[in-house]
Order: sequence, then structure tokens, then C-alpha cells
Amino acid sequence: MVINTKLSFAFLLFSLFFLSVTFSLVVANVDPELQLCKRQCWTHHEFSHRQRRECEQKCEDYHGQNHGEGEGEGGGGSRIVLNSNTDPEKQLQQCQKQCERQREQQKEQCRRQCQDTYERQRGEEGKGGGGQSGEKDEQGRQQEQGQEQEQEQEQEQGQEQQEQNPYVFQDQHYTASLETNEGRIKILQRFHQRSRLLRGLKNYRFVYLEANPQTFVLPAHLDAEAVVYVASGRGTLSLVSQGKRESFNIKQGDIVRIRAGTTIYMINRDKNKKLRIAKLLQPVALPDEFQPFYGPAGENPQSFYRAFSEELLSSALKVEQDRVQRVIKQQNKGVIVKASEQQIQALSQREESGMFPFPFGSTESKRVFNLLSKEPSISNRYGRFYEADVNEFQQLQDMDIAVSYSNITKGSMEGPFFNTRATKIAVVVKGEGYMEMACPHVSQQQQGQGQSRGEQGREQQQQQQSASPHYQRLSSPLKRGMLFVVPAGHPLIVVAGNNRNLEIVCFDVNAENNKRESLAGDKNIVNALEKEAKELAFSIPAREVDEVFAKQNEWWFFPGPRGGHAYA
Repeated sequence: MVINTKLSFAFLLFSLFFLSVTFSLVVANVDPELQLCKRQCWTHHEFSHRQRRECEQKCEDYHGQNHGEGEGEGGGGSRIVLNSNTDPEKQLQQCQKQCERQREQQKEQCRRQCQDTYERQRGEEGKGGGGQSGEKDEQGRQQEQGQEQEQEQEQEQGQEQQEQNPYVFQDQHYTASLETNEGRIKILQRFHQRSRLLRGLKNYRFVYLEANPQTFVLPAHLDAEAVVYVASGRGTLSLVSQGKRESFNIKQGDIVRIRAGTTIYMINRDKNKKLRIAKLLQPVALPDEFQPFYGPAGENPQSFYRAFSEELLSSALKVEQDRVQRVIKQQNKGVIVKASEQQIQALSQREESGMFPFPFGSTESKRVFNLLSKEPSISNRYGRFYEADVNEFQQLQDMDIAVSYSNITKGSMEGPFFNTRATKIAVVVKGEGYMEMACPHVSQQQQGQGQSRGEQGREQQQQQQSASPHYQRLSSPLKRGMLFVVPAGHPLIVVAGNNRNLEIVCFDVNAENNKRESLAGDKNIVNALEKEAKELAFSIPAREVDEVFAKQNEWWFFPGPRGGHAYA
């Protein structure tokens, strides 16, 4: 009797489970919004395979809670479902309206998801896919899932190499962050703390700013010289010095030199797109250390006015103490705050009066240099290379820095090449790919863990028997936001993924008299050697050397290993 009861109960549970699964499958098949939600889970390249599955499960949970109701607070952290056939800007507005129905602690995460989805859709415009049939969408999703799984496996294989590669920096290497609901400012750890091999960059720091649409970044000055590059978005930048102000609009590709002690503030004047800015700093007060100083502020960020005694500050300003304290204690929203549309319009107007003189003139054309508006220094169908050195933008001269930008066509590669004097600080702005660098400094013990003990022993024995250098191949996957350093003299290759172009902005330190030397293609250094020099160096006939090094007719940018007939 007991056994029969247990069997009946088990059969009941199995039946309920089967019915629930069947119901879920039926709903998933007939509800296009649920299908779209699941597809969006696979468009987030930063998600792992497990995270995408969890995302799909959240779609189902959210749908189950809200099916037939139309709205509600929804499950925690659920994604907002959008109509794939509408304009991206309308989708963004619809998504943001739905965010207002979320719980208070979930609103900001919801807004960020809306913004990320919008920017991804805008970035994929013109590639096709809009208005495709559901069957093609499903096929594309399955293909993308397969590609993502392959990329995930490659990333897992390369993760150990990344941890052992002291020249690569990722999110976990940003040791400080100023974050609000409207954006964030990330500060990279000191270069030489990552590795002693980077002590040549001891007095340089890197900062990355990201501001949401229609926001205001509070005024502050730094005890550091700065070179600013606008990675994406549109804004208005204002500088104050000696009681005078200069304001000008900025856009993607703009380079601005900001001197230490200059008060700087800015707005993101775009209604939909984030403003992203990369800054290379050179501290002037303490080696490798800098601080922002916020004056027009309050509690958060704290105003430096509050450090003074009330009576002294009151006397200096010639205002009663209570009124002074009320002004400098109000702000508590952080360093990046939301601005109204009217405020954005007022701050976007270019200020002609009150502009102050700078060493190289006060016009916008000499204060801002747009790297992407000039003709590329190198260009072919595999990529474009832009650069701004002291000859074109003289305000970089005293910092001995050059700024360059590489746009590598998908499936193509840049290099191999090396810089003769400059150390390259490279930041991935868009796309994905990977890099390889030849390095004589990293020990065999660090990079040889993937080899067998016999291989390691043989290479160590060869090193002991010879005084010649031993080069390690340092490699790493690349994605947006990652930073890597290439010391002077180190040969480098950068490869773009097969899905999109790879775009990288580079700050070259010690740029004066630096030269770029190509190691492959039409102008490589081997082709310049005499016949006898080739035979003596390679210990084979010069004809065979030329068959290898003289075959490539392109220069600088080349087809990648999976970019077509690379070896044809």
C-alpha cells in the first residue's frame, strides 16, 4: 500500500513537471517577445555561456510572471523586451519608460541595459538583419551561439596566458572608481605595480570616463598634465584658468591637451549615446600619484572649500558663514549628475567671450585636434592608421607623447612592427580580436607552463649554453575597454576578429624621434638587406629568403590568418 502511494505521488509529480514544461514550450513558441528576449541574451558578448543560459531563464521567469498582464514591477534584474521592428531610438525611449516601472534599486541597471542595447543596435546598422524573417533571425542566432561558444573556449584557453601577461590590463586592474547613477570614472592601477617591467611608465596614470546621455561632470582640477582622447559620443568641454573660461564642443576622435591645475568640466550633450573619454596623466606633485580637487561641489564629492575653517572662508568670500556652508554642503549626487534639456542646451553653446590665451593660441582649431578628420598616414583595404605627433599638434610636445588610432578591418591584422623609442599604451575602443608580442624579459617559468617538462628543460639548457636572448610569445584576447602596453623595440601583431573591425587608440610615450619599423610586407627591414647580409644572417641562400620576405606586396595591414587567402 505504501509503495503504491509513493508510486502514485511520483507519477503525479512527473505529470505536473511534464505539463509545466509543455506549457512553457507552447508559450515560448507563440510569444515573439519571449523569443526576442532570449535572442538578446546572446547579443551580450561580455556574457559567458552560463550567463547567457541564466539570462534565458530570467526571460522565461519574467514572461511567466507577466504573461497576460502587460506590465508590472517584474522579476529582479529582468531584461526589458523591445520590438525588433521599431526604430532604435524609439526602442530606447520605450525601454526607458519601462524601466520606470521597476523597483527603485533596479532602475539604474535597467537604464544601462537599455543604453547598451541601443548602442549595440546602432553599431550594427547597415550590416543587414533589420527586417529579416524570423527563420533567418533564428539561423543567425544559432550561428552566433556557435561563434560565441568558440570565442568562449578561446578566451578560457587564453585566460591563463592573460594572468601571466604583465602587459595586459582588464577590468579587475582598475583599482579605484568614482561611480554614480549617471556614469563612472575608473582609475587604472599604477603600471609598475602590475610588473617591474613597466617601471618605465612609473610617472604615468590612465583614467577612463563614461558619462550617460545628457549628464554633467562636475568641475575639478588635477595635479597632473593630461592628454584626453574622445573615444565615443559628443560633448562640450570647458576649461577655466586665471578667472577666464574657454568652452568648445568635442566629438569622437578629438584630442585635447589639458595643463595641470586647469579646472575642467563637461557635459554629454547627446540624447542617446554615452560619452567615453580616455585620459593619460602625468602627475606633477608626487611621482605616480595624482588627485582630483573639487571646488564647486558639496558632500559628495566633497568640496575642498570645506577643509578651511568657517571664519577664514567667510572672510575670504565676504559672506556670512551660514550662507557659505549652505552652498558648499548641498551636492550629494556624485561627480556625474543628470542635467535638464534646457541646461544641456545652455552649456552646449560655444563661448566666444572670456576665452583665455594659451601658449599656442586660443582658437578651437589649435586647442582641439581631431585625429579621424585627417587623411590616414597608412591605408589599404585591411586597415587605416591615423597619427598626431608634435608636428601636427604642438601642444603634445612638452609631454613627449604622440596619439595614434588603428582601425583594423575585420579578419585582418596590423603588423608585425615595432617602435624604435616609444612605449605604446593601447586602449581597445571598439571590436574584438587578439594580440601577440615577442618579449625577451618574461621568464621561461612564467610562460612555459603550457609546455612539457622535456620542452622546458631543453629550452633552458639552450639558454644556458648561449648568451643570445630568448623570446617569449605573449598573447591575449582583446575586447573593448582592455588596455595593453608594448615597450619600445618589442615586435607586435594585432588581429581583428571576423565579426567587426578592431579599433585601438594608442598613447606613445617617448615619442620624439620615434620611428615605426615594419617587419613584413613591402617595406620590411629584411628586404633592405644586401644579398650577402641575408645569406650570412639566415644561413641560407638569399633567393630563399626573398621567396619568404619579398612576396607580400601590402604594407602595415595584411589579411589575417582567417581573413581569406592569407597564404595564397
